[in-house]
Amino acid sequence: MKVGIVGTGGMGNVHAKQYRNMQGIELGYFERNPQRGGSFQSHWNAHLCETIEELIEWSDLVDICLPTDIHKEFALKVIAGKKPLFLEKPVALSLEEAQEIVDAAEIGNVPLSIGQVVRFFPEYALARRMVLSGSIGKPAAIRMRRGGPSPAGSSKWFMDHTRSLGVLVDLAIHDFDWLRWTFGEVKFLYSRSLGAASGHGPDYGLTTLTFETGAVAHVESTWMDPGGFRTMFDLAGSEGLLEFDSRKTPALRTSVNHSTAIDPSIAPHEDPYYLELSGFIRAVKDGTPPLVTGEDGIEALRISLAALESAKTGKVVYLNR
Repeated sequence: MKVGIVGTGGMGNVHAKQYRNMQGIELGYFERNPQRGGSFQSHWNAHLCETIEELIEWSDLVDICLPTDIHKEFALKVIAGKKPLFLEKPVALSLEEAQEIVDAAEIGNVPLSIGQVVRFFPEYALARRMVLSGSIGKPAAIRMRRGGPSPAGSSKWFMDHTRSLGVLVDLAIHDFDWLRWTFGEVKFLYSRSLGAASGHGPDYGLTTLTFETGAVAHVESTWMDPGGFRTMFDLAGSEGLLEFDSRKTPALRTSVNHSTAIDPSIAPHEDPYYLELSGFIRAVKDGTPPLVTGEDGIEALRISLAALESAKTGKVVYLNR
């Protein structure tokens, strides 16, 4: 299979590394920046396509790793070319643009998956299975944290919130997606953010979400932690507690009935990006729906945009569908 990557920045290189670990994958790319593209070509031995049209023609599957504000432009070109599309999150800057992309893929019968990679991290996947199996009883309170120092990106596009929409949309969307996937639909939320008013620079957000089930989640998202990237969660239910902190332990700690155990079954070599991308390739080959669909991407974006609206207005936002 010929996989064409659009955008050779940080995420483009992350994806290229995983494709290089797969058998039978030929890698191509399109990049507007010749200097960055040359480095990508030599490092990954990838085929250069001079235009996006050439890449679409060359590829069997296209992977878009571009700033969010140009997702729509390139996604619609790939879909019009009838090539399966893996699109990094968030789908787009607005629900209207996201819906246009998803509708075009559905009408054109083009496979589409969104890069909500946290679903594939072993700690999060295992925690979800345990929640759904009833291991902690009825879920009640969830606390999640994600972040590190400010990301750079080409032309510092992350720090321009007209392009990235800030930490609540670009980063917290990972936790929002996983929470919805695990605990169901969000009823309403309240959020605060340092960058919501200024619209630029490093950002820090706190969001409280109340689910249709009555469970409550507290999500902390930061681009202002000089100590390095960290993720964590505490999932509390009527019968137990699940805990994970990437700075303290590589495994999932479970506390039930006054006893604590570390689950040994999490394999550190199972790279979530490999699982995500190889899973989409398999879905394309088998003609089956991907684990993360376009609609999943829209709903995660809906929660993120509601959080941003709440942070800007200081009001509780109800999620009406």
